[in-house]
Amino acid sequence: MITQAPSHAPVTRAIARVTGLYRYPVKGLSPERLEIVDLEADRGFPLDRIYALARHGGLFEPGSTQGLPKYEFHMLAKDARLAALQTAIAADGETLVVAVRGHEVLRSNLSTAAGRAAAQSFFARVLDCAPGREPLIARVPGRRFTDAAPAGDLGMNAVSLINIASVRDVSERIGIDLDPLRFRANIYVDDLAAFAEQDLIGARLQIGETRFEVLSPTPRCAATEVDPTTGRRNARVPKLMMQHYGHSVLGVYLRVASAGRLRTADAVSIDDDHSYAPGPHA
Repeated sequence: MITQAPSHAPVTRAIARVTGLYRYPVKGLSPERLEIVDLEADRGFPLDRIYALARHGGLFEPGSTQGLPKYEFHMLAKDARLAALQTAIAADGETLVVAVRGHEVLRSNLSTAAGRAAAQSFFARVLDCAPGREPLIARVPGRRFTDAAPAGDLGMNAVSLINIASVRDVSERIGIDLDPLRFRANIYVDDLAAFAEQDLIGARLQIGETRFEVLSPTPRCAATEVDPTTGRRNARVPKLMMQHYGHSVLGVYLRVASAGRLRTADAVSIDDDHSYAPGPHA
C-alpha cells in the first residue's frame, strides 16, 4: 500500500492587518470600499479598472489588448477635477452611477451604445473637452487599465498594497496630512513600520484565505498630488518625497498566488522561510 506524505501549510507569522479594501471600476475615478473580496489566482480585484476614459485621438483602439501608458487616459495626474465625482459600478458590472456632493447626476449602462454616448457626453462636459473631442469609454473584456498593464498580464493583474504607516511618515516629513486614498491602492494595511513593505519584495504573504507574492515597489506619480475629497492639487507628493527620502516609492504590487477571500481586519502573515527583517528607511 502506497501512502502519501501529509501536505503541510506554510509556517507564517503575522506582521500587519488589513484596514481597507478598495476597487476603482473606472481608471482615474473614485474608489469603492469593499468589506469582502473573492480573488482568483493571477487575477486582480473583480471589476477593478475595467473601464477607462481614453483620450480622443490617442492610441487606444477598441478591442486592442495592448497595455497603454496611463497618459493615454484621462486620470487624476492630468485631470484633477475628476476627483470631485463619486462613482460606482452596479453589481451587473455595466451600469455606471455618478454623483456630485451626494446627488446622482448620471446613471448609464455602458454595455449599450446609447449608454456609452451619454457617459462620454457627460465626461466631455466635466473635462471641458472641445466639441467633437469627447473621451471614449474604453472597455476590453478580460483586460484592466492598470498603471502596470504596459508591463504585461502580470502587471495588469497585480494588486496594489499601501502601508498606512508609510503614509503617516510622509505626512509628518512634508508637513501635510495626506489621505491614504491618494495612493489608490486595493489593500491598505497597518501595524507595519513605515516603509517596511519595501523589505517584503519577493516574500510570500497570507492575507485572510489568500496567498500573495510580493512583486515590486510602486513608484508614485502626479496623481498623488490631488486631494481625493476636494479635487484640488495641493501637495507635490513625488517631488516632496524625493526631497525627504531620495525616492518616490510608496507601496508594493502583489500577485495573487492562490484563490481565496479577503476581509477587512484580516491578518497579514509572512512565510517564516523569508528573512524578513525591516531595516532603517531614510
